[in-house]
Amino acid sequence: VQLVESGGGMVQPGGSLRLSCVASGFTFSNYDMSWVRQGPGKGPEWVSTINPGDGSTYYADSVKGRFTISRDNAKNTLYLQMTSLEPDDTALYYCARAYGSSTGADYWGQGTPVTVSS
Repeated sequence: VQLVESGGGMVQPGGSLRLSCVASGFTFSNYDMSWVRQGPGKGPEWVSTINPGDGSTYYADSVKGRFTISRDNAKNTLYLQMTSLEPDDTALYYCARAYGSSTGADYWGQGTPVTVSS
């Protein structure tokens, strides 16, 4: 199993970024996929999850209305469109398979950094 994130970078407040996570080594379309972030000096924070079947999506209150999670099962790719970025969104963003708040994920990517600063 491999999860490889990309798309992070530095952006000004109010800006946008799109993160991608390419999955391999398993049947991507069978699994919940999530984004989890960890800001400097903070613990992991769940951001969003998308279900494999009906594509139902779930968001943390802190990002609701600003971030959009999506997936392309044909490309084995998970996305996170981030808009109206704020300095508090600064974090290392991880792609995670089968994430649970009490169990964590069974597989993680290496993370892609997002810095929001003027």
